[in-house]
Amino acid sequence: MKKKQWSGWGPSEQAEQHYLVRPRALAGGGDVRHVSEFLRASGWRDKSKTGGPLHMESPDRTLRVAYDPYVLPGGWTIHGRADGANGEWSAHLGRQTPVEIVAGLTDALTRPRSAHAPNVWAPLKEQEWDMRFEGQNYTATSPDGTAWMQYHQSPDDSAMWWTGAKDKQGNGWTANFTPNTPMHLVQAFSTELAGPDPVMRPRGRVPLSAQIRTWSVSVKPSQLSAWQQARVAAARAATWARNSAQSARPRTSARPYTPAGGARTRRGTTAPFQGDRCPHSPRTPSAP
Repeated sequence: MKKKQWSGWGPSEQAEQHYLVRPRALAGGGDVRHVSEFLRASGWRDKSKTGGPLHMESPDRTLRVAYDPYVLPGGWTIHGRADGANGEWSAHLGRQTPVEIVAGLTDALTRPRSAHAPNVWAPLKEQEWDMRFEGQNYTATSPDGTAWMQYHQSPDDSAMWWTGAKDKQGNGWTANFTPNTPMHLVQAFSTELAGPDPVMRPRGRVPLSAQIRTWSVSVKPSQLSAWQQARVAAARAATWARNSAQSARPRTSARPYTPAGGARTRRGTTAPFQGDRCPHSPRTPSAP
C-alpha cells in the first residue's frame, strides 16, 4: 500500500499567511506549545490529563507551570516551592499574555541563576520606558502607553509586582508576582515584555485593536516547524550540557582516616581505605 503524501510537506507545500504584530504585548496569547515544548525538552514532566489543562513539573518537583483556559479568568500559574533561599512563590498571568512573554519567565526556570544581581527595571530603561514614583508604587510605562510594570507597596509593607497591557478598547491582560518571586525571574519576564521585536500570529488569530501594527508575511509549514525545532534543540543542548557538567563535577568527600598499623580486615567486614589500593572508595551523591 502506498503511503499518502501530505501536501503540507515537501516541494509542493503551500505558504500560509501570517502576520507580524507590534507591540508584542498586544499580540494575543499565541501557541501554548511555545512554552510547553521548551520545558519538555529541558527535562520537565508533562503531568497534563488528556483533554485537560496543561500541567508541567520540573525534574526536582519544586516548580510547576500550568495553563488552564477552561476556567474564568483562566491563564497561566507558575508556582515555586519554598527552599533555603526563598519562600514559596507564585505568578499568575492572564490568558491573553503572549506566549513569547510568558516564555521569558518559564525559560528562565530551566537555567542556572546568574551571579549578577538582577535588575527588573534595566530592560525597560533600555527601551526608553517612562519611570516614575506614584505614592508607594514605582511604575514603568511603555512609550506607546499600552504596557506597564509596577512595584506595588501596601501600607502593611507587603509588596507585589503587577504588570500587563491594554489597548484603548480595554482588551489585554494583567499579571502579578508574589513578593517572594525570585528577582531574576521577574527580570527575565520584563526583558521579554519590553522586547522591541514583533511576534508572529497566523491569520485569524490577530486581535482587533487600533493600537497594533501588522505586516503580512507568507510562511511555509516547514519553516514554522524548523523554527520551533531550533528552539527545542537549543533547550535539549543546554540541558545536556548542564547534566554533563554536574556528572563531571569532582567528588568532594574526604577519605576516611586510617591509623598506622591498622589490623587486617576479616572476611565479612568492611575494609578500611588504605592508600590507592582499595578500588571502592566512599562515594557521595552529586549535588543536585
